[in-house]
Amino acid sequence: LTKYNKFMSVKIRLARRGRKKMAIYDVVVADARAPRDGRFIEKIGSYNPNTNPASININNERALKWLLNG
Repeated sequence: LTKYNKFMSVKIRLARRGRKKMAIYDVVVADARAPRDGRFIEKIGSYNPNTNPASININNERALKWLLNG
């Protein structure tokens, strides 16, 4: 961050990993300008759509922190 850019725009989103047709996603906090599977700030959980029902694991404390910080 520079002195001109005091606030960084971040998003909570999914980053894909795994193999073809068996994707697993990490729930990550990333800079809004970063590519989908690129650089991220923090991993706060995971999402597995391959299980029945789909499993979602998220660290609620860290997610709330990032929602409040923006």
